[in-house]
Amino acid sequence: MRKFSVAFAASALATAASAQSSVTLFGVVDVAVSRYSVKSEWYNNTANPFLLPPPGQTETVKRSQTALSQGNLATSRLGFRGTEDLGGGLAAGFWLEGQVNPDDGSRGLTNLNRRSTVSLSSSTFGELRLGRDYTPSFWNDTVFDPLGGVGTGISLINTIFTNLATVRGAATTANPGVIGLGGSDSYVRTSNTIGYFLPPTLGGVYGQVQYALHENVETNNVPGTPSKKGRYFGGRLGYEKGPLNIAVAYGESTVGDVTALSAAGLPTGAGFENTIKNANLGASYDFGVVKLFGEVSVARDELETSVPVAGLPLGLTVTEKDKYTGGLIGATVPVGPGLIRFAYQRVKFKNDLGLVPPTSSNRDASANKFAISYVHNLSKRTALYATAARIRVKNGENNPAIMGATALGSPTYLSTGNGVAGYRPRSATGFDFGIRHAF
Repeated sequence: MRKFSVAFAASALATAASAQSSVTLFGVVDVAVSRYSVKSEWYNNTANPFLLPPPGQTETVKRSQTALSQGNLATSRLGFRGTEDLGGGLAAGFWLEGQVNPDDGSRGLTNLNRRSTVSLSSSTFGELRLGRDYTPSFWNDTVFDPLGGVGTGISLINTIFTNLATVRGAATTANPGVIGLGGSDSYVRTSNTIGYFLPPTLGGVYGQVQYALHENVETNNVPGTPSKKGRYFGGRLGYEKGPLNIAVAYGESTVGDVTALSAAGLPTGAGFENTIKNANLGASYDFGVVKLFGEVSVARDELETSVPVAGLPLGLTVTEKDKYTGGLIGATVPVGPGLIRFAYQRVKFKNDLGLVPPTSSNRDASANKFAISYVHNLSKRTALYATAARIRVKNGENNPAIMGATALGSPTYLSTGNGVAGYRPRSATGFDFGIRHAF
């Protein structure tokens, strides 16, 4: 048996060598002790200035949690990637990567939620990539975030825009996202994608385009099918040379697309279409002693509703365009074997009610966040880290599910009152103390 095993292994190695292919096992194990807290406060938008919390309840409610968490410097993962040289400058490749939770041992390679792609690439023509992958519009949110888009210090833009995709239900039955990610597909990652990447030989210019199939079923002679819910398309174009890196990106996803039909199967004029559009511009410049980062980002939550109206063959169309505007500035500073990272971020929400009369003159909200972190590298693969973050929310009763940002992993706010009187999100803090090992 041993001779057979050795012979089989030798044969496999010879075959791999002759095909000029390689397969790499890689991963990250990142575990931290984290402390989270959120505070909700009483608000009163009624005409009664004496309206107070119910008896026995205070004007502020604080929720706290201490947890053994994962992925606060780099998401814990396990994966395989490989390439095969096909000759003539053409190569085939694959990438299978799944998140693991070392704090409790859950997930693994049975759930390839991070990336699962196959590709053909050439230094001359670029790369064609198929499968589940990051969206182009997400890249700027993580590349130009000094804290790397993970942990309690994660960019506020990242948190709120992910909340937006999740609350709106960007995933579909055919493209349902991944367990643990809710409906956030079409913001960070998305499935069923066809992507193209520019070749790395353009003097520092890089870019990509991506289209995600919605995979909804079309029924012959039935108007309004197939629904476009779950469709995504986007692109990114950048320039990186020397200390400068700058890129612009755009993404658009259809999160709702319904046409109401009559008994005869004809459109009734009722229905809606909901799309999320986001664009961002990010840049960084490395001065050696300090590396500066910046990003501006805008998202529009556009809802178009068709309402049947007597005498109007197409009914009445009402358009609502809620707007989210975000900005980030930050830096990293090398200190011996370590790195100090910090960032300040702000996101503002502007509510558009369309033709619906406003119930209050104050319908907007905003949030800001400051995060600071220190990473101490014990080696090229192992590091200790500590991160602290503080979030403040203004007018949190307006759109609390999206604007009620917390430190990643934190308990949720107490939100009540539907904008009239109750509890609203006010502030959140988070602390991570951990170790990361990459292999």
